[in-house]
Amino acid sequence: MSGLPHIFIVLGILLLAQSVMSLRDGFRFLRYVRLTRSQPPGDYVPPVAVTIPVRGAEPALEANVLAFLRQDYPEYQVTFVVDDKKDPAFLKLSTFVAKPTEPGGMGPARCSVVVAGACEKSGQKVHNLLRGLETIDDTAEVLVFADVDARPNPSWLRSLVAPLANPRITVSTGFRWYLPGKTFASQLRAAWDTSIATLLGEHDSSFPWGGSMAVRAQDFKRLRVAERYWASTVSDDYALGRAVRDAGGKIRFEPRCLVLSREDSTLGEFLRWANRQIIITRVYAPRLWRLGLAAHLLYASTLTFGMVLVFSPRMPLQEKFGIVAFLLVILALGMAKGAIRSMVARETFPEEREFLAQYGNRYWQLAPLVPWVMLWNFVTAGFTRSIEWRGIRYRLRSEHEVEILGRQSP
Repeated sequence: MSGLPHIFIVLGILLLAQSVMSLRDGFRFLRYVRLTRSQPPGDYVPPVAVTIPVRGAEPALEANVLAFLRQDYPEYQVTFVVDDKKDPAFLKLSTFVAKPTEPGGMGPARCSVVVAGACEKSGQKVHNLLRGLETIDDTAEVLVFADVDARPNPSWLRSLVAPLANPRITVSTGFRWYLPGKTFASQLRAAWDTSIATLLGEHDSSFPWGGSMAVRAQDFKRLRVAERYWASTVSDDYALGRAVRDAGGKIRFEPRCLVLSREDSTLGEFLRWANRQIIITRVYAPRLWRLGLAAHLLYASTLTFGMVLVFSPRMPLQEKFGIVAFLLVILALGMAKGAIRSMVARETFPEEREFLAQYGNRYWQLAPLVPWVMLWNFVTAGFTRSIEWRGIRYRLRSEHEVEILGRQSP
């Protein structure tokens, strides 16, 4: 037994360092969000084309679509893309196309719905994006890609495009921010997903998110994104990020473009969704997957080993108290970072203050569970490359090859 506490000490030191660095990154994220939101977004407002793939009519579809059609931006066009006219979203979207502009001139100069057909060599989302790009007005200087399951604020488009005034920035991006719903699964999803959001910041390791991405049209063509990176992929954002990195470009995370999302789900639906995120990471960003797997293995093994020692009858009582104290410190550090996410949510979405007053503490209260769910996701991703996304099943053979296993009607 004498050697086991020494092993725990080594693991504990590594985990403590990891936890302290994670909390430090959380404070940096909070500081960056506050600094950015305190400054005007800028006056770079070139003509923009927004392309939004859609599959299925979600309960919040109408409200989300209206949010995209009410952007405070001088000149932009919006293209919604479905894969089939039988999609229930097609009819709903068509009603918005007739009169997209709000009284007073707020809204897109042009709005259309495009039918892309079924995908063959890529994911349906990417296929829809490529088909939509074929129909946009050539006057667009900036291409913006978004997801219809998020609800942007009126200044979202202006804030997303503004960083591209800097020629060194190739892609500007935001990220989704899930609000904790009324069910345990939706609350756990919010704690899980926002832990990824706080990895972003003012540094070179930021990554684009497909729900809010902006790139200059000339850079999109120069990097040959459509031909080289989107031709046979499921992941639009990882592929675009790889194109930027291959060319030595820079990705800028814009905190003003944290986009509100809310979605109730069962625990099984959440776990399948979370597994899909990490399986995609495993295929398209294997180094990131390995780092995440190592980090969560360290967390789980240290806590498990510590509890084994605490319940061992051969362990001296004084040492047990020391181990328990250490484990509580680790949990406290993780919950402190969760509290930072609660602060970010309250400051970024003041219109949700009443809801967050009731449920906002779930970000830190459920923080101790997130690493265990993450470990399950990362381990699962090591054994399968099959995912289901919007009713379509794929096998991700490699980052350059996708097999479509089957599809359901939207």
